[in-house]
Amino acid sequence: MAKNLKEIKNMMEEHVGKEILVTVQLGRRRQKERRGILCETYHSVFVVNLDQDENNFERVSYSYRDVLTDSIEVEFV
Repeated sequence: MAKNLKEIKNMMEEHVGKEILVTVQLGRRRQKERRGILCETYHSVFVVNLDQDENNFERVSYSYRDVLTDSIEVEFV
């Protein structure tokens, strides 16, 4: 994975419009997977439109810092 925030942001910008799988670390060995489409990138966050069959809400945003600190894992499907 990328080593700094700029690399992570650039990587996300290259994949806008593509399917993404985000694994969120909830603590105590618990994880939550969310699948959707990477729809937008901003200065400090990126937005994912979620698959409505699997989730109760439409979209979610994450910061690039979450990726850098391994709070979330991102995989392009």
